[in-house]
Amino acid sequence: MLAVPLLQCKVDARIMKIIATIARILLGLMFVVFGSNAFLHFIPMPPQKPGLATDFSTALFVSHYFYVVAILQITGGALCLAGRFVPLGLTLLGPVIVNILLFHIFLERNGLPMALVVSALALIVLWDRRSSFAGLLKP
Repeated sequence: MLAVPLLQCKVDARIMKIIATIARILLGLMFVVFGSNAFLHFIPMPPQKPGLATDFSTALFVSHYFYVVAILQITGGALCLAGRFVPLGLTLLGPVIVNILLFHIFLERNGLPMALVVSALALIVLWDRRSSFAGLLKP
């Protein structure tokens, strides 16, 4: 009788590992592609409507701050894709993801569903690697 719950636990752990690996690869791929787009311009940008979101984006481009964010996206995404130093990749991507989420909550609602997907993927990978961050939550 004890063997059945133990087997179920192993299957659940294996499925969670597969889900976390898929989430890690998708997250890494997204950030490498969209971070690279800042330099290579292979994805056309739609025209922006005047407003706070456009003003914010313009400030990022004019100050070249956007390129620093793109480098963080490429680096963090590549670390997640490679599967090496994933906690470092998540640490680099964390503030970027929070800013993407807040941008779409407060300034431009159109991209909110994708921002929520990115946040969910990051949380899945973070949960899988939670032991690496355990020291941050100890008193």
